[in-house]
Amino acid sequence: MMDALILARWQFGLTTIYHWLFVPVTLGLTIAIACMEIAYVSTKNESYKKMAQFWGKLFLINFAMGVVTGLVQEFQFGMNWSEYSRFMGDIFGAPLALEALTAFFLESTFMGAWIFGWDKLSAKAHMVVAILVAIGSNLSAFWILVANSFMQHPVGFALQNGRAEMVSFGDLVSNGYVVGQYAHIFTDGLMIAGIIIASVSAYYLIREKAVDFYRRSAKWGLTFAIIGGILVMGAGHIHGQYVTEVQPMKTAAFEALWETQQPAPFTVVANINEETQSNSAALNIPDVLSLVAAGNSDAKVLGIKDIQKMDVQKYGPGNYIPNVTALFWSFRVMVGSGILMFIVALISYWKLRRNTLVQSKGWLKVLFWMLPFAYLANATGWFVAEGGRQPWIVYGLQKTAVANSPYVTAGDIWTTIIGFSLIYILAAIAAFYLAIRCIKNGPQGNDSHDVAAVEEEAKLWK
Repeated sequence: MMDALILARWQFGLTTIYHWLFVPVTLGLTIAIACMEIAYVSTKNESYKKMAQFWGKLFLINFAMGVVTGLVQEFQFGMNWSEYSRFMGDIFGAPLALEALTAFFLESTFMGAWIFGWDKLSAKAHMVVAILVAIGSNLSAFWILVANSFMQHPVGFALQNGRAEMVSFGDLVSNGYVVGQYAHIFTDGLMIAGIIIASVSAYYLIREKAVDFYRRSAKWGLTFAIIGGILVMGAGHIHGQYVTEVQPMKTAAFEALWETQQPAPFTVVANINEETQSNSAALNIPDVLSLVAAGNSDAKVLGIKDIQKMDVQKYGPGNYIPNVTALFWSFRVMVGSGILMFIVALISYWKLRRNTLVQSKGWLKVLFWMLPFAYLANATGWFVAEGGRQPWIVYGLQKTAVANSPYVTAGDIWTTIIGFSLIYILAAIAAFYLAIRCIKNGPQGNDSHDVAAVEEEAKLWK
């Protein structure tokens, strides 16, 4: 039987991954929909209004699922992780309260106006509402990441009466970890939303339904995917260097770098043995890790063994090494999925510009199958961010092993895991059904031979 701590970790991990499937999609789609409405107001082209309405339905389904799973996730802080809440409540509560007051209320209020205001608001007013929804959604993500970034890199606090208490709200908001993490999440959302729009569009281009609408949507999706892909790679690189500075164990773990090396190679694949703390059958690229992690091909990168010794001296006896094998492969799945989606998006856009994409049924199938890679990249990326911090729940301040609720039993958690899992399965089925139904219905009133709209769009893109 697993004990209460392990079950609490499993429950939070499952809830977080499930929640995270919807968050980046929602963040990116709000930006895309706002841009579509701006294009509609600028050109008076009805096709952009239809695009905003169609993709807006998929956004609402994702948003609803994100809210439901997010609420359950927050309840767990008090139910399963009361010692964490006691220790961190003074700091963790502030950004969560601001998320509700300044972001969620803004987002939900104007989302209602966006849903019901198509025939009641002017085109410009509705465009402003769409922009405010996008701002609210991404502001909400900012405050959540402020709280999470403190757990990754604590700043602006003082330890008093056995608790971490805030002494500088400015330091909390300006935490260097917030900047890098938010930039990475924001640009990831753009890329993921673009891939989803392009993949769904490819599905209907294969079937030659509403060709002009989905060709136009594919162009928008691919544009967002390419722009987001370029930005997310840059943001990830910069944030990775910051992580190497403040969380050297995380970088060493997802690179399976056991020994300190100067310069350090990048390991493409390896057979990792955590018991002997060594790798075999490794494929290495010399000097690349030093260049990526420190910006200098001759830089020293600390290895897991040396960091473990340093942590023992700093924090006392204990094992400070996370699950190296899981982190190593998760990081490669994340990066590999992102690179694959970016390459497919580039080739697809090139084909679209040459007017050969619609006729390339085989390649459209490749574009369509990028859809699961979007979710795979999100899930593995979040695991790397959170799993790489272990054994800390608050880095350097509180270990996960002492943060759970002492009076919640394994039976209690089994009950909620089973109950919530059943609810999530039913919710996923409902969301999937609604999304498929929305996609099958397609854009309402779409004319697949709208020549004037195509010519107008061509002028806009030029």
